[in-house]
Amino acid sequence: MVKISEIKFDHLKEPIGIEQIPKVSWIIESDESGVSQKQYQVQLSLTSDFSMLVYDSEWVESSQSTQVSLPELVIETAKKYFVRVRITTLNEERTEWKNTSFITGILNSDQWKAQFITAEAIDDKESSKGTYIRGAFEVKKQVKEAYTFTSALGVYKAYINGEKIGTDELAPGWTSYQNRLMYQTNEVTNLVVQGTNIIGASLGAGWFKGKMGFLDERNNYGDYSAFIGQILVRYWDDTEEWFYTNHSYVGIDSPIVFSEIYDGEIFDSNQEVQNWNTKDANLDHWHPVRTIPWSYTTLVSQPGSRVKVIERIQPKAILITPNQERVIDFGQNLTGWMEFSYQGEKDEELEFQFFETLDKEGNVYIDNLRSAKQTIRYICSDERPFRYHPSFTFQGFRYVHVKKYTAELTCDNFEACVVHSEMELTGYIHTANQDVNQLYHNMLWSMKGNFLDVPTDCPQRNERCGWTGDVQIFCQTALYLMNSYPFLAKWLKDVAADQTAEGGIPHVVPDIVSGKEKDDWLLSQGTHSAAGWADVAVTAPWDMYLTYGDTTILEEQFSSMKAWIDFMHEHSENNIWNYKLQFGDWLALDAQEGSYFGATPNDLTCTAFYANSTHLFSKIAAILDRDELAKYYQNLHKNIVMTFREKFISAFGDLLVQTQTAHILVLKFKLAPVEFEKKIAENLVNLLEKNDGKLTTGFLGTPYICQVLSDFGHEKEAYDLLLRTEFPSWLYQVQQGATTIWEHWDGIKPDGTMWSPDMNSFNHYAYGSIGEWLFATVIGIRADEKSPGFKHTVISPKIDARLGEAKGCYHSPYGDIEVHWKIQEETCLLSIKIPHNTSANLQLDNLSYFREIDKDTSFVLNKGCLNQELVSGTYQFEFQHKK
Repeated sequence: MVKISEIKFDHLKEPIGIEQIPKVSWIIESDESGVSQKQYQVQLSLTSDFSMLVYDSEWVESSQSTQVSLPELVIETAKKYFVRVRITTLNEERTEWKNTSFITGILNSDQWKAQFITAEAIDDKESSKGTYIRGAFEVKKQVKEAYTFTSALGVYKAYINGEKIGTDELAPGWTSYQNRLMYQTNEVTNLVVQGTNIIGASLGAGWFKGKMGFLDERNNYGDYSAFIGQILVRYWDDTEEWFYTNHSYVGIDSPIVFSEIYDGEIFDSNQEVQNWNTKDANLDHWHPVRTIPWSYTTLVSQPGSRVKVIERIQPKAILITPNQERVIDFGQNLTGWMEFSYQGEKDEELEFQFFETLDKEGNVYIDNLRSAKQTIRYICSDERPFRYHPSFTFQGFRYVHVKKYTAELTCDNFEACVVHSEMELTGYIHTANQDVNQLYHNMLWSMKGNFLDVPTDCPQRNERCGWTGDVQIFCQTALYLMNSYPFLAKWLKDVAADQTAEGGIPHVVPDIVSGKEKDDWLLSQGTHSAAGWADVAVTAPWDMYLTYGDTTILEEQFSSMKAWIDFMHEHSENNIWNYKLQFGDWLALDAQEGSYFGATPNDLTCTAFYANSTHLFSKIAAILDRDELAKYYQNLHKNIVMTFREKFISAFGDLLVQTQTAHILVLKFKLAPVEFEKKIAENLVNLLEKNDGKLTTGFLGTPYICQVLSDFGHEKEAYDLLLRTEFPSWLYQVQQGATTIWEHWDGIKPDGTMWSPDMNSFNHYAYGSIGEWLFATVIGIRADEKSPGFKHTVISPKIDARLGEAKGCYHSPYGDIEVHWKIQEETCLLSIKIPHNTSANLQLDNLSYFREIDKDTSFVLNKGCLNQELVSGTYQFEFQHKK
């Protein structure tokens, strides 16, 4: 039986707040093999019984089941559209309808009439206190449906009649506010009543006006937190009414005495305002709000990937350290906050400080937080029991130092709330090696910990910025692990928004550094356009296109990509590019003592990335039918490569820079003549051997080293690096007890001492970029550039007996792709699942025989190599490698 199991709109399930006509995708399931779509039909209706059709594609002869456009569809503001899809297969089977829905946002900025309002006074510019805002609206008739459209300068939670609207946290998130301020759409039909209704908002400083960035600047975007809200109510008589925030609202200080992203929150329940967001509030001490000017054109809907509490974790233990500190251990380094229950006395104060690791002696270690306090304080107002968690801050932590808490500590009273942007899990890996399994776990949890509205470098110290270099190297791993397309697409719009007039890309996005950097020893040298960092403007859209097959991201980011390539071209000299501050092979182990900068010269790393980004952009231009531009940038790429070879490769094929990273980049970006590639790969192996098999790479070399070794026939050396447990290695961290990826290979040294506290995060996903190789090569699931989005998959696992067994799954736009291999005595068993409406090419080498178990069919090998096309379905194979 054939059925449709899942429908998405622009890669989101049931999005709320769509502002443009979405593209539709669906997944086909069947217990048969070789199922391919012949036709599809899509219908949209304003009613769930589809009695009010607004669109009917009728039967469309097409095999396309992802990113399907809906021509001639017209959508309206604040409407819920019910959608259903069905298909027929080439075997003339027809599915039942699969139903879903989406809700639109405000489609035109002219429809914004509400005002930004603040409860803060003129002299509250330097304050990080919380405030309450409230207003009333009168609903005259029976409600059919109701929607809210809300946002803030700062962070907010909105309520109707005392009930929280939606489940978002830390909304509206962090964007390039002066260019893009997200608003959230929610359906509130069940909250609005006929008669008087109260809308309230709790506000905090957040990223907007609180202290942000490693320069410790505050008021980066403005001086006052403010709320904006519009409510649309539709009645059963088909009339509608809008309500807006305006100067008639009132405000008051909230019991949140202090709240900032880095330092935490102070909540004084003595200042709580009873029933503040209901009709029963006493308004004696409330005061009129002020309006704050802000452009409506910046308001952009956020239909998905919103920040939420995703899961909850119970404590693993209560510890007493040698210094007699009371500590709660949650057993997992995470990002979020702690929720707790308590019953105290009036004016009793509770205090908790959050941190990542214990020191060598087992005591609280907070030095790596730098100036971030990560502290929560709660002041009791009476003896009634309560449950609390902070509202407008988050912490990066595994441990909690209980500094003030008079009751007995029991695990039942505490819970860690894991907070990040909502993204479904799409990639899974499990092997016979438990350390490798933990490495997968650590990659995933570092992604969770740092994909909180912005892809941050770390979630704990006074930084937590969107460093472009970290995303650039981790992007493909992220796309394997979770459905991060909406998250990354949102952030890339801020990359474009914060781009310099010349086309330079800031080191951090949103850019809170430029213009404030003069006193910083490093960033005073330059705040934008570092090779391997800024190239995210090109490489991330390309990775997203390969993974999802959606050209939308290429079209949306095309101008930004082109401006970046042109910037490099403008600032290059004879095709060699270098510019102001370059991080180079950051944190490489071949750096000079006391330096963060690796030994590979900037001229090489810069020009290598210049060539690669230009090459990718020329392909993107061709995909989008910009033929003249494609030809121009193809020629530019050829010229860059020619110059690179003249400067960095000898006539005999030897690199003139003898670092591991130089060899890796030359091979990864195909910068050497083909006839020299084997020699360069062998020399890379020699460099590893000279260093006792240890890598010396940093940010620019590490992500690619295993893939490059595997691509050039050195799978053993790649696995050597993976399975190594001594420093420096991925599994060294695992054996040291890591539950996330560290910033430094030896964040904790073998003797238990710490790396320098000025830069020693224990939740830093960048080196988790090894995940791309694990999925693409160990499991063997790779997208085919000629048929992207896994419409056609290349399955080519590289198998090593030391690992014993590996299985993995990637939930592609077409469904699950699964690969499972297992060494069994002299043979290897291989199971494969290929989703319907797709095909795959199975590639294996060095085989003595290969057969399909169920059919007992042997395959013809070409010099020990298999290259076999497979239709959708499940397969069981057995093979043996040559000895």
